[in-house]
Amino acid sequence: MSAIDFRSDTVTRPTPGMREAMLQAELGDDVYGEDPTVNALQEKAADLFGMEAALFCASGTMTNQIAINVHTRPGDEVICHELAHIYVYEGGGIMANSGASVRLIGNADGSMTAAQVESVVNPDDAHRPRSRLVAIENTNNRGGGSCLPIDDLRAIGETARRHGLAYHLDGARLFNALVATGETARDYGGLFDSISICLSKGLGCPVGSLLLGERDFIRQAHRVRKRFGGGWRQAGMLAAAGIYALDHHIDRLAEDHARAARLGRHLAQLPYVVSVRPVQTNIVVLELDSPERARHFIRALRDAGVRASHTGGCILRMVTHLDLSDADIDRTCDILSRLDV
Repeated sequence: MSAIDFRSDTVTRPTPGMREAMLQAELGDDVYGEDPTVNALQEKAADLFGMEAALFCASGTMTNQIAINVHTRPGDEVICHELAHIYVYEGGGIMANSGASVRLIGNADGSMTAAQVESVVNPDDAHRPRSRLVAIENTNNRGGGSCLPIDDLRAIGETARRHGLAYHLDGARLFNALVATGETARDYGGLFDSISICLSKGLGCPVGSLLLGERDFIRQAHRVRKRFGGGWRQAGMLAAAGIYALDHHIDRLAEDHARAARLGRHLAQLPYVVSVRPVQTNIVVLELDSPERARHFIRALRDAGVRASHTGGCILRMVTHLDLSDADIDRTCDILSRLDV
């Protein structure tokens, strides 16, 4: 029996329909701007969010780092959450790629407020870095897949604009937030100067993310992508997967959310689980009573045919996705109930 893999929603395989779309894709050389399927994906994504243009890239880390590089200059400062992917999981790219420093704010659940942003914007003082960019992550991965209220996002945007700051959204799992809240892509397109969306997480593509913004911003982003080594040739097979995902895999995210909620409820009842963070989307974050027990829990799960992530200390993460079924949740709950930890 194959393992049940909750490590991430990046472990999925393309569905049969997606594979067929990839095989049938019309191809060209994207470095010359001549891959029609890449162009169609970029136009489709930009239109979905009501933004002027988009750029197809290899990963969400690349789209985030390109956006930061376009928005900032060396010596500038990026304001973001202390749990933000751009700070925690992108290899120090803010400094290495763009020469920018970071000001960290935020709450334990992954949220941040306009008041917090206001409190850390630097004055025009030669002794301090120039505050230049506010970056938000929605949903927040380390916050347990939490969704930021759109009114809070609007308030943060108003604060950013009042201070002349750019406003970027790391929307790696933004479609999860849209499905959970009932908001639309265009609700977000009007709020941000740039948006990164990932196709290889909840939407199930093998590769790819998109960066969206105004036409001139994307023109500059294209130059930075080239400098980062991100040009690719007949990328239309990957873009076809993205088009298929946008057409077929958004609404079904509700199934992942329901399975995650069910898994979270079961975990919360187990005697060895100290707490489970509120489950809003497809990420379940749980806490055990010691790092040692957390390590033992991961090993015992693996031995029972279930894979999860130990994110440090007492904290573990389990993520639902399109390769998991209701039967997989049934089997996992049964294993958890019998697990010796």
